[in-house]
Amino acid sequence: MCGGLLGVMEAACRGARSAGGTTVGILPDADRDRANEFLDIVIPTGMGEARNTLIVRTADAVIAIGGGFGTLSEIGFALKTRKPVVGLNTWDLSRRGEPVPITHVDSPQEAVETALNLAVNG
Repeated sequence: MCGGLLGVMEAACRGARSAGGTTVGILPDADRDRANEFLDIVIPTGMGEARNTLIVRTADAVIAIGGGFGTLSEIGFALKTRKPVVGLNTWDLSRRGEPVPITHVDSPQEAVETALNLAVNG
């Protein structure tokens, strides 16, 4: 499950598909043609960044990659809904001086393994 566009989202879909997974992309706009070529299911929403809530709500764990504000919003939604967050080169956050519970990892493989473990075992 991802935002369905290019870059990191496309790489995630390519990897998931090569491992036999089904890929789903929730697009920010209504143009299905903007979806990356590795998606099995394309959901054009026309919702812009509001679609980030849908992505997080459908996940059992969230992998945050990079440091854009869209990623930050997904981290916030995940934490608010008590979904585990795994971070790869992403935000390092604190709240009132206390670290925010993001499990930071060093590789894409470790991110996937950690997210799957957290999704199953909490």
